[in-house]
Amino acid sequence: MAEDTLFQTSLNKAMALCSQREYCVSDIRVKLQSWAVSEDDAERIIKMLIKENFINETRYSEAFVKDKFNHNKWGRIKIAAHLKLKSIPADLIRQAMGSIDEETYLRRLREIVSEHRKYVKARNQFDLKGKLFRYGMSKGFESSLLYNILNDINE
Repeated sequence: MAEDTLFQTSLNKAMALCSQREYCVSDIRVKLQSWAVSEDDAERIIKMLIKENFINETRYSEAFVKDKFNHNKWGRIKIAAHLKLKSIPADLIRQAMGSIDEETYLRRLREIVSEHRKYVKARNQFDLKGKLFRYGMSKGFESSLLYNILNDINE
């Protein structure tokens, strides 16, 4: 009886969480483990949440990509790596990454590099480009794009 109420309480709590914002299966699995829900019950809850469309990994990955690109100003590499950590299938990652417009992506990269350039102290041009390159890589942008943008910088 107590186990059944734990199941129902956990299900209701998970539904309430999923109705407030997007979650993926791995996020909910971690939550259920923290609530001491058994593995079997956790799988039943996850299946119910998917069936009732509380969890939709396509919707989650698209929202994640949009949020991290627009608000955190991350590049494709960092976004994809974080989605892989959340066990999102590769085809869903590719599909979600397709929502990023190439022109907007390049414009964002230029903005990030030029904004960071204001705060970088460098001894020479080589040092400056190295620091800007490392910063761009840490934000998850592709090295080839960074090389192209940094080659345009002349001082």
